[in-house]
Amino acid sequence: MAAPLSERIVKLIRRVPKGKVASYGHIAALAGDPRGARQVVRILHSLSDKEKLPWHRIINSRGKISLPRGSGYELQRALLEKEGIVFSLNSTIDLEKYLWWPRRKSKS
Repeated sequence: MAAPLSERIVKLIRRVPKGKVASYGHIAALAGDPRGARQVVRILHSLSDKEKLPWHRIINSRGKISLPRGSGYELQRALLEKEGIVFSLNSTIDLEKYLWWPRRKSKS
């Protein structure tokens, strides 16, 4: 039996490595629900501290931080920059360079 969606989302968020990002929709699609971006947001909001999730590595599909300035934006950006992620002049992250793609686990 497959793990519930929430468990799959948490496992995927944990796998995003330092120096890479994923979008809410990207995580949802990888977890099996291409329309579940809001579920990813809810999980990040409610479980990031409890589960010690690398919440700062999850951004929106346009390559931008969704948190408003003054409400977490600066912290998220600082954490990403500390991991080597470079922002463009318009505060966008190059998804071609930094988007995380999981490797499939071998069946051996």
